[in-house]
Amino acid sequence: MNTKREIFDSIKKEIDLLLSDAGSRDQKLAGICKILNERLPHYDWVGFYLVNPAHPRELLLGPFVGAPTEHIRIPFGKGICGQAAANKEVFVVDDVTRETNYLSCSPFVRSEIVLPILHDGNIVGELDIDSHIAGNFDIDDRVFLTELCKNLSLIF
Repeated sequence: MNTKREIFDSIKKEIDLLLSDAGSRDQKLAGICKILNERLPHYDWVGFYLVNPAHPRELLLGPFVGAPTEHIRIPFGKGICGQAAANKEVFVVDDVTRETNYLSCSPFVRSEIVLPILHDGNIVGELDIDSHIAGNFDIDDRVFLTELCKNLSLIF
């Protein structure tokens, strides 16, 4: 059985190949969502929110895999995604039911990790992952996904 780090190493190689291929940014982001969702069963919803060029203090839903969400636009500061964007920080929520500034996408979500994607110090988007398991995201998830988001800044 592979350890989580071995799985992450394998996924990183797949994503590196995907990023080196031709294709639009959205195609690459959609491919990343698919890889993460399929390879990591505890990643129940995987998606990107991108900064709205017309309203730079607003996030727009980009490519995602998982249940549809009504949260197509999120102002900076609102919900976990909006907080991560406003503060340019990673947010890990072990139990979303204990959060007062949480935008529920599904009654099944129990934990969430949101990671900003920065380009030249400016937020351009973020990776949002929900899990149906409370306390699901550990330091290994955070390290792997932080590195992924650093690499993604190159396609913005």
